[in-house]
Parts: sequence; structure tokens; C-alpha cells
Amino acid sequence: MVLALVGGALLAALITTAYTAVGTIPGLPDPPSLVRFGLPAARVVLDLAALATVGMSLLPKLIGFDRPKQTEPIMALARRATVITALLWMLAALVSLVLQAVELSPERSATLQLLVDYVANVPAGPGLLASAGAGLACAVLGLLAIRFGESVPAELRTIVALLGLLPIPLTGHATDWRYHDFSMISMELHVIGAAMWTGGLAAVALFVAPRRGLLAEALPKFSKLATTAFIVVGASGLFNGLMTLVITPNVGLLGLFTTGYGQIIVAKVICLVTLGAVASQMRFRLLPRIARHQRTALLGWAAAEVAVMGVAYGLGVVLSRAPVVI
Repeated sequence: MVLALVGGALLAALITTAYTAVGTIPGLPDPPSLVRFGLPAARVVLDLAALATVGMSLLPKLIGFDRPKQTEPIMALARRATVITALLWMLAALVSLVLQAVELSPERSATLQLLVDYVANVPAGPGLLASAGAGLACAVLGLLAIRFGESVPAELRTIVALLGLLPIPLTGHATDWRYHDFSMISMELHVIGAAMWTGGLAAVALFVAPRRGLLAEALPKFSKLATTAFIVVGASGLFNGLMTLVITPNVGLLGLFTTGYGQIIVAKVICLVTLGAVASQMRFRLLPRIARHQRTALLGWAAAEVAVMGVAYGLGVVLSRAPVVI
């Protein structure tokens, strides 16, 4: 499950980077390979660690608190895992900060002054710092939850993790400032919806799937959440991508097929349609059987869905940094 998500995301990001001009900023020398390929890899790790933190923070609300003897071992394991993913989130954000600063000023050494200048002058700098701070805050809350259990409410941990996602759309070079308000709201919704959907599915599949009783309670709740997230992610993603093409001079909607940027959008739409088909299979065929505590191929279908989600995340990382005409 984890390998499917991480592998799909990394492969999609690195292969797309290799075959496009992403990572090359007009007017600047080509970045070294460490930056060109290391940056999308770091951004993939950042995104996946953040969504994992969100998913595991949501888990107590999905499985409930009515059967503590069954749920507490799961939640205790999830709390420990959350600390790891949150610290990984923080580390990936800091690595991304260094690599983006070097990418923008390749003639300078990677010094503290370079990072200070980048944070002071480029919106992505404060965004990555805020993202790293959110990861640290989630790790601290996770440690407190390990010590005090659900006295540190799942709602608080989830809200902090979701708020930590808000700076992420600021952290790519390709943000469109002409329609700042609309594009930012749409991107925030896109990031939050995708994290809750992907993170929630991964958490349920990893921690709950082997326990049929808990799965019968958790999966219907997640299914409602996933349906809403699917609509939000699809609508916001299409809005952002198509708007960017339409407002770019001499590009328009034909850019879906004539530019690398547009082709990445098409690939993400294909991922979304595939995810819709897989999710429908799980909702309408597997869910009734799970409600009756029957055996299903849930893990196989969940692994397939997560792998496609990983590819979509990898493409999204490349798209967030890509100029429209590539």
C-alpha cells in the first residue's frame, strides 16, 4: 500500500520532469541534476507525508470510540506513526526550501544568507517555512497524544494538520498571481480534499481493513467523505488547470494538447476518471458485503486506488512548478 502510493508518485514526478522543461527557469542556467530531480522528489515526500498525517489524524473519527478494547491498539499505533510522518513532512519542507533557493540562484552557494534572501523575496519561501512549522506542530501533538491518548482530541490534531496544508499551494514557482484570490481558494480546496481522500483511504486500508467489525463501521463514514472529496478535487483541479490555459496568451484550451502543461492536465483527468471507476466498485459492490462482515478484495482495490492517487500526486507536483508553455 505504502509502496504503491510512494512509488507511483515518485515515478510520475521524476519521469515527467525528465521529459519536460520543468525545473528550468527562463533566463537562468539549467539547474544541476540534484536540484532538478531532487526537488520534485522532496515535494512528493512533503505531500505524501502531509496527507498521511491528515489520514491518521482522521482515523479515530472513522472507527469511533464505542469499542475501546478494539480501537485503542489501532489508535495507539496510528499516533506513533503520525509522529514519524509529521517529522518527515517537516524535513521534506526544509529540504524543498533549500533546493528551491538553489534553483532560483544557481550561481550562489547554499548558505544561510541565501535561504534568508529567498524567504524574504519569494512567496514560496514563507510557504515552505509555514509548512515545516505545521509538520513540527503535528509531531508535537502526536507526542502528546502518545502520552495522554484521546485527551488530545482527534479533532484538534486533524484541524492542525489540515491548516498545515494551506501554505502548500504557495510553495511552487508556477502560482498564477493574476487571478490570485480565485486560484488560491481553488488550490486550497484541491489540496485539502485530496489529502483527506488519499490519507483517509490509506489509513483505513492499513490500520482497519484486517478487522471486519471496525471496517464495517469505518468504511461507510469514509465513503461519504471520499465522495465529497472526489467532487471537490475534480472541480477545483479542472478550474485551476483550464483557467491557467485560458488566460495564457496564445495558448487557450487547445493548450491541453499542444503544450506539456496541458498534457499533464489531461493525464490527471485520466487519473481522476480511473479513481472514480475504482471508487464506484468499492462503494457499490464491496461496501454492502463489508457491512455484512463478509470477505472482500478490499485491499487489492484499495492498493490500486492508492497507486493511481500516487501517480496523480506526482503529476500534481510537476504541474505546480511547470510553466504553461512547455
